[in-house]
Amino acid sequence: MLNDPMVLILMYFVLPVWLIAGFADWLCHRATHIESTTGAKESLIHLLMFAEVGIPLLAAMFMEINSLVIAVMMIVFVIHEATAIWDVRYATTARTVSPIEQHVHSFLEMIPLMGLVSVISLHWGQFLALFGVGPEEARFDLIWKQQQLPVAYIVTVMAVILLFELLPYLEEFFRGLRANSGRLVPPKARRNKAGETAMR
Repeated sequence: MLNDPMVLILMYFVLPVWLIAGFADWLCHRATHIESTTGAKESLIHLLMFAEVGIPLLAAMFMEINSLVIAVMMIVFVIHEATAIWDVRYATTARTVSPIEQHVHSFLEMIPLMGLVSVISLHWGQFLALFGVGPEEARFDLIWKQQQLPVAYIVTVMAVILLFELLPYLEEFFRGLRANSGRLVPPKARRNKAGETAMR
């Protein structure tokens, strides 16, 4: 599998672009002073989306892909999209979402879809089996990958996720709490309606 071009694209293009986009999004939030506009509540939504994308990512890295894993990936993708809509809807109560940030969001929404489609194409039989068609029988067991990814790759990816994704968004969350005396929602966000900054 490690010689398959699609696997290499997932490992060395799709995932790195997603990580870069995630860090760029954090920089956009910082530039718009998220701590004093939408505060810790928006950061909490960001952490929720991080967890939603993390579930299929960890599954793809460590588990054998079967009908169960594909189904979980599809369900989580839909949930992630709904959360992304909630995120932008809340963000526009008090914070201007710049064109650059909107462009970054397009990457953050489409890269998980690109990853999902790539995984499905690599395991087409199990995808079809999920709907009761095709030559394979659907498998719904959780099994560790027989051929694990290289240890150096896993360590590098986990370190990058920790340093450039998880820690920055945790910092953003606690910065928002500090700026508002422990409150999730700053006064500015409580006064406005969804989309108000987008209409200016």
